[in-house]
Amino acid sequence: MACRGMFFALTEEQEAALMATRDDAEVRAFVEDVEMGDWDGEPLDCETDKAWDAIHRCLSDGTLGSGRRLSALDMAVLGGGQHYEGDDYVVAHLRAGEVAQVAAALEAVDEDWMRRRYDRIDPTDYQGSLSDEDFGYTWGWFKRVRDFYRQAAAANRAVIFTVDQ
Repeated sequence: MACRGMFFALTEEQEAALMATRDDAEVRAFVEDVEMGDWDGEPLDCETDKAWDAIHRCLSDGTLGSGRRLSALDMAVLGGGQHYEGDDYVVAHLRAGEVAQVAAALEAVDEDWMRRRYDRIDPTDYQGSLSDEDFGYTWGWFKRVRDFYRQAAAANRAVIFTVDQ
């Protein structure tokens, strides 16, 4: 599996459609529609490649725990409501108010802080190779995620994060 993560900022109409889904098939169809841009309004999205894993670990407790709301940083990638029941896909959802909290918290994250958190990742629990190169890759993608959250919060949008596993 690719394990490449993707964020999408949802309009109110899209969020309502997500909330109306009844099963995994409908959730997948909804995400496909969002990916294809089959909605009115300005699309707002952010790729993370595979860096989402280390980003989440750095912003949370070092694990891949999902669906938690331990802190605004913990919610940035895998936190919030979970809309997919199977174990082959993740659709994590944050409401617009939560997006604003996450955006504000991400503004305080600098490269030194992130590096300290990265250096605490358990190498036996991480599929990547912990290194200066991997940290640079993680930091580069994190800056895109922070910019995305800034834009989503300014537009008062909800956010979903998706990844296949």
